[in-house]
Amino acid sequence: MTDPAPQPTPVTGAPEADASFSVRAALRSPRMLKTEVLAGLVVALALIPEAIAFSIIAGVDPRIGLFASFTMAVTIAIVGGRPAMISAATGAVALVVAPVVADHGVDYLIATVIVAGVLQVLMGVLGVAKLMRFIPRSVMVGFVNALAILIFMSQVTHLVDVPWAVYPLVAVGIAIMVLLPKWTQIVPAPLIAIVLLTATTVLAAINVPTVGDEGELPESLPELLIPDVPFTWETLQIVFPFAMAMALVGLLESLLTAKLVDDVTDTHSNKTREAWGQGVANVVTGFFGGMGGCAMIGQTMINVKASGARTRISTFLAGVFLLILVVGLGDIVAVIPMAALVAVMIMVSVGTFDWHSINPRTLRAMPKSETAVMLITVIVTVATHNLAYGVLAGVLVAMVLFARRVAHMTTVTRLDASDEDGERVYAVSGELFFASSNDLVYQFDYSGDPQRIVIDMSGAHIWDASTVASLDAVKTKYESRGKTVEIIGLNDDSAARHGRLSGNLGAGH
Repeated sequence: MTDPAPQPTPVTGAPEADASFSVRAALRSPRMLKTEVLAGLVVALALIPEAIAFSIIAGVDPRIGLFASFTMAVTIAIVGGRPAMISAATGAVALVVAPVVADHGVDYLIATVIVAGVLQVLMGVLGVAKLMRFIPRSVMVGFVNALAILIFMSQVTHLVDVPWAVYPLVAVGIAIMVLLPKWTQIVPAPLIAIVLLTATTVLAAINVPTVGDEGELPESLPELLIPDVPFTWETLQIVFPFAMAMALVGLLESLLTAKLVDDVTDTHSNKTREAWGQGVANVVTGFFGGMGGCAMIGQTMINVKASGARTRISTFLAGVFLLILVVGLGDIVAVIPMAALVAVMIMVSVGTFDWHSINPRTLRAMPKSETAVMLITVIVTVATHNLAYGVLAGVLVAMVLFARRVAHMTTVTRLDASDEDGERVYAVSGELFFASSNDLVYQFDYSGDPQRIVIDMSGAHIWDASTVASLDAVKTKYESRGKTVEIIGLNDDSAARHGRLSGNLGAGH
């Protein structure tokens, strides 16, 4: 792990908020450049088994996943909006596109990736990244914790039915990454662990699973190609549903990961650029025969948190080193023990998990609704192995709980004013929308009130047509008894909405 660079004051709103973390600054600083180069190397090593594993999930040749990781990383380093974030072939995308491969073949997969990339570009241009502000913090915490659990769970398969030597190797690797940074941070601890464990297994002839056992490594560079599919409406009908799902899942994971890196580095990134940048990266990946992808939380945390990288250089070099390692140095990479990479990923999962969120003191202070949203996000994500499902479930539950909470903050008060003049005043306060205004009609004494009713809305705000319909219903009930109703105190926005909709919603319903 490298020494973190000094933290300057962020510039709000800038795509890359910290000028000292720019590519130019890194190229001028030997210390920063060394950090970026070594971080890129560590990430490249960690990408290899992941890309191979995700290729198997998608049902394609491992080389397709490896080429996708190379093209995604290199392209997003140039066009993306979040410096130091790693994009490559991912499990979520693999799960989405697997049916295309199974039913129609690899060429339709490539077409799906290209269409998904185009859709992501369109979504980015249309401002879909702005929807990120509707994701509550509790969902973000659940997202992070679920990712940590999934990263750990993905390593369990490498610890079952393996030679006994795997376990001490993993333990030694973890010990190196925990203890080494206390003595020196000149070289990233994960890189030291990988080198030492590889040297140990080779020199001592220890027979354990290696990277080469995961799948065949490519021996040539990726080539530009056009998918061999008919360019017809029927083809688009086949690939479009999968492309849309891939585009949404990829954007959601990428934007959430970008937000997480923003928090870790205390910098701001351009989410709109990241959205269309992911699309461009997928289009490029498709034309080079890759399976597509999105941001990778595990490798991103290795790059940003474990290795201290902060610029696009590390992302670019991760892709370049990946290609060099698997094509030019495949024989050497193949002997790296999986135990070394498992140790790295376990440390990443431990570092990713938000331990503060499950601290008993935090749980006692946190509203139960916030904790429930976090737990639902974690449970759904882990159960489905799909981050999109977990986040969507968390957001929906958070919306329902918020609406329920706000609905109970609305009150209707009958003022203690004299009704000798045949007038009764009601004061309505709170945020009025579908959840809080449905009971509004039952808060008035239609039979017992005098001839003139005044409803004072000075302390309320009308948000939707449901509220206007409820007010119309109140007015209709009074008028059916020969009484008059006057609504006063509306603010400008509420008055405009009420004036536009009142009487046009169908008999006050």
